[in-house]
Amino acid sequence: MTTAALIILSLAAFCFLYRLFRGPTVPDRMIALDALLITIMSGILVGTAHIGSPIGLDTLLVVALLSFVATGAIARFVEQRGDR
Repeated sequence: MTTAALIILSLAAFCFLYRLFRGPTVPDRMIALDALLITIMSGILVGTAHIGSPIGLDTLLVVALLSFVATGAIARFVEQRGDR
């Protein structure tokens, strides 16, 4: 079951990476980055649950904080610059 979850999360991550690089607009890329980071957090959580050790929860917390800061920074950039 863990393998299936990781395969599905990997496929989702590749889709988000495609949208992140192809984008056409900055808001599209921002949403793709946010979704990619959520997918990465989900993968870390699945791996941590599979191992049964709380060691990955620290990494999960760091990625969540980075996701929050990145979303705020990009939103501020889009607000100042406008959608192009």
